[in-house]
Amino acid sequence: MRPLVLAALLLTGGAGAAPVEVLVQTPAGTPLADAAVLVEPVAGTPARPRARGHAAIEQRGREFIPWMTVVQTGTSVDFPNNDTIRHHVYSFSEPKRFEIKLYAGKPGQPVVFDKPGQVDIGCNIHDWMEAHVLVVDTPYFARTGADGRATVAGVPAGRYRVRPWHPLQKAVVAPQDIEIENGEAPVRMALVVDARPRQPKPHTEDDPDRY
Repeated sequence: MRPLVLAALLLTGGAGAAPVEVLVQTPAGTPLADAAVLVEPVAGTPARPRARGHAAIEQRGREFIPWMTVVQTGTSVDFPNNDTIRHHVYSFSEPKRFEIKLYAGKPGQPVVFDKPGQVDIGCNIHDWMEAHVLVVDTPYFARTGADGRATVAGVPAGRYRVRPWHPLQKAVVAPQDIEIENGEAPVRMALVVDARPRQPKPHTEDDPDRY
């Protein structure tokens, strides 16, 4: 397995919390979208209190949107169906097993992701539909865009480990340690993750009388 390595970081001083700006690339140097960037406090570094978060993963065009979501432990997630056909959403992943049987519109209750870990989601009707949720304990995280960049805002002074994650990575990436001093200047890093980008699966035709 090709080693996964970290490039550079920049630290400067001042007052207040600092953003952590991360560029995530593949070993070939291609920007990697849909990667989670986690900034995890090292023991002794206080984190801001956990808030009751809320997120949504919708079904539209017979796809889950977004394909990858990162949330803090305890976040409730809605699964609105904005298609004109019904979906059957489920997960068999250990951190959160759940099932929302054939439905349209918005389910009455959100799903609470109360344990950290990777949760893979599918539709029991449409095999190509998939989504991924990474549930984390840290309150400091972000997701990369098409340019491979993510910004974790408002990280206070202290010692942290920065860890990237992608649903299709070939190996776990070792965390990288940083120290943020009292300052507002950004910490800039480049990370390499050996992962293949998402390749949407072909759709098949539905039977409107059934779904």
